Amino acid sequence: MKIELSENKVFFENNGSKKEIHPFWLRERVNGEKFVDKGTQQRLFDPTELKENIEIKNVSLSDKYLNVSFNDGVETKLTVQSILNEFSSFNDVKLIKKIKWDSSLENLNNFEFNSNIFEEEMMYEALISFYKYGFVIFKKVPTENNFLVKFANSIGSIRRTNFGEFFNVKSKPNPNDLAYTSLPLAPHTDNPYRNPVPCIQILHCIENEVSGGNSTLVDGYTVTEELKKDYPDYYKILTEVKVRYQFIDQDVVLEDWAEMIQLDENKNLKQVRFSPRLDFVPLMDKEKLDLYYAARKKISELYNSDKYRLEFKLNSGDLLMMDNYRLLHGRTTYDANEGKRFLQGCYIDYDSTEGRLKHLKRKFNI
Repeated sequence: MKIELSENKVFFENNGSKKEIHPFWLRERVNGEKFVDKGTQQRLFDPTELKENIEIKNVSLSDKYLNVSFNDGVETKLTVQSILNEFSSFNDVKLIKKIKWDSSLENLNNFEFNSNIFEEEMMYEALISFYKYGFVIFKKVPTENNFLVKFANSIGSIRRTNFGEFFNVKSKPNPNDLAYTSLPLAPHTDNPYRNPVPCIQILHCIENEVSGGNSTLVDGYTVTEELKKDYPDYYKILTEVKVRYQFIDQDVVLEDWAEMIQLDENKNLKQVRFSPRLDFVPLMDKEKLDLYYAARKKISELYNSDKYRLEFKLNSGDLLMMDNYRLLHGRTTYDANEGKRFLQGCYIDYDSTEGRLKHLKRKFNI
């Protein structure tokens, strides 16, 4: 990638493709103290009030800087690297390649917590690992005083739900969700009935004295890619039919319609939703329903297969952060009479991890 000049025009060249950079685009990025607040990096001017026919009067280029003067009398000095960064790091997170995994995965992406980790390069590495695999585990996280809240808010901001700012996962009488029992939980995604669904779930183990109650994870990305390859008709209908997901308790009714496998604008996986206790398939022609039910049964078999499921024990101080749009999670059964099993959970959204990742990338010039 490089910047080139020709006849008072600025061009961006990348892999043999050359395109002119619009003069107005450059004018919006003037960075002198008269134009940009140095503390907030926000503009001190409104670009919509600029004259429409902005043109470049003079321009020069050195190894590090682009000097430009415009026809409205404004001059600016832009670093070449800042311009290249805008083209090369457009949504850095989407450029992180997902790594498919199954039950053979040996590295559980463990990182040891310390009080300064949120500003350390290790947190950058942990977040990169999170986006590659869909989960990361932090070890030795303090368990006192609902530290989960401090942890989540040190990355971004907690996404509050009807379960509260955070929720306690332990067996209790008259629960409004099966998570608050000692029953096994099959692989599922959380809150499929919300719009939007919380992106990231954090689970912090406070106590775990039981022999059962192991945590399970399944990579929805791996499973849906396998389904697309081996059962294309099943994959197709699960990406097309919107299902009603619903949650009801005494205080609220939450409902949303969405595909079980949701794709982005490039037909790549955006999100999986799977919670067969909460989904309601719409009435369709019998032949279409036959295909849909067969597809749902097959993907359920894959999600519940030993081939794809990771199983491990969370110990006191372990904090699991997982992508709720990509991974399914669950739990094996346990006997509450054996001892205490107490986890705390909360949700954050992608802007939290994306923002922290970009901040650390800037801080360490990565």
